[in-house]
Amino acid sequence: MLFLRDLKANNKRPWLKAHDGEYRRALKDWQSFVEATTQTLIEVDETIPELPAKDVIFRIHRDIRFSKDPTPYKPHFSAAWSRTGRKGPYAVYYIHCEPKSAFIGGGLWHPEAAYLTKLRQSIDERPQRWRRAFADPLFKKEFFPSVKDKDGIEGVVKAFVAKNQENALKKKPMGYEVTHRDIELLKLRNYTVGTKIDDDLLSSDNAQAKLKEILRGLSGFVTFLNSVVMPDPNLDDDESDDEDDEGGEEQHSGDEEEDEE
Repeated sequence: MLFLRDLKANNKRPWLKAHDGEYRRALKDWQSFVEATTQTLIEVDETIPELPAKDVIFRIHRDIRFSKDPTPYKPHFSAAWSRTGRKGPYAVYYIHCEPKSAFIGGGLWHPEAAYLTKLRQSIDERPQRWRRAFADPLFKKEFFPSVKDKDGIEGVVKAFVAKNQENALKKKPMGYEVTHRDIELLKLRNYTVGTKIDDDLLSSDNAQAKLKEILRGLSGFVTFLNSVVMPDPNLDDDESDDEDDEGGEEQHSGDEEEDEE
């Protein structure tokens, strides 16, 4: 955290070159933290493999070729875990280490068009599966604590949509009606959640225990997203919807399933 604070104030190549030793010590600390977190995640989600730190850590160097921001480095360390590390089609668990801006999150960020189509088909055909995922008490506690009980599951859905407005479509996706019950979910192109954490959490002696509690709240949502975009062929798909199991909510419209990003 001390190194990242200095980097943010001196984000230039000559400065980092002159402080290479500090950078390498900080990076080694982050790698050790990531290795410990991998073991914690494996306890939470057995589908996460024991990959080397290099497969889950993001580079600190920025690609500035097409950016208006000329700073060469990210003022944070970060890592993402999935069944295939930081890359691949699976939903991820993500940790962002930045002074006063640290957070934990996960989900699917900018999924490819084929996976986006699967997500929208699932929202259209099985809306109650999504609501069951949103209704998970641990998930709601960790990522939507401000949603009041009286607002119910629809309050969580609304808050989820609000958190994912970046890059969301302004108009309805092709093949769906603007009157679709879940049109706002269908417009999304990111399906992620996140919660801010104090800097002290990452550097505390019981950091892994605190992380495990948050990651447990995320694991059900990650597992659900993976069941949509990358279903396990060895498992029977028995998640049929019962439209009466959520208090007799109005049945969703049977829109077409085609989509273009």
